[in-house]
Amino acid sequence: MTLTRDSLRSGLLLEMIRNQAGPNRALSDEEMLASRQAALRARPDEGDIWVFGYGSLIWNPALEYVERRVGRLQGYHRTFCLWTHMGRGTRERPGLVLGLEAGGECQGVLFRIAEAAIDEETHLLWRREMVTNAYEPRWLEVSSALGVVNALSFVMNTRHERYAGELSDEQVAAVIATAEGNLGRCADYFYNTVAHLDEMGLEDAFLRRLRAQVAALETCIAQEGSCAVSS
Repeated sequence: MTLTRDSLRSGLLLEMIRNQAGPNRALSDEEMLASRQAALRARPDEGDIWVFGYGSLIWNPALEYVERRVGRLQGYHRTFCLWTHMGRGTRERPGLVLGLEAGGECQGVLFRIAEAAIDEETHLLWRREMVTNAYEPRWLEVSSALGVVNALSFVMNTRHERYAGELSDEQVAAVIATAEGNLGRCADYFYNTVAHLDEMGLEDAFLRRLRAQVAALETCIAQEGSCAVSS
């Protein structure tokens, strides 16, 4: 399956996530609507809204937006902190995806959503990001070349059962190099994120460091069939 507007709108991706998460680990339609409405009631500004992307939203937003900017978020950093057996992994070999955790800073992309499209676009966003409640939607101040905006951001819910906590670079690289699920390889998710940050001239020392480790592991696996990796 591919993550697209069509797969989000049709409910195909939602159904896949719910089936793999289990009935007690996925939000109902009513719970997702309540979560989304609460977030929108808390928005600090009227009119258009901004969404901050720091992972796959950068290279596959599946959003209809009217403006795109580079943004810098202070007080949070991007890290592989969420286990997933959906999309980029399986129950036997879970993958890891990115989340925001407190401390440091994070550069990413700001998307401006027109006021008239807020309901539709946030509906799709919640079907993508909030099915299992692994993230917490927050309005955070993000700076750009044209000033500071309040942007909807998805921060890691550290109370969630799939929160990975603190992992070593070696552990993260081993998972990224080997995990794969219905949405594809964990490594593709990783490489796409790094490549698009590079295209925009945005530095992320953590991801750059990981890239060398993941590439080395993939080479080792391809040449030898298996490698001694930490997990």
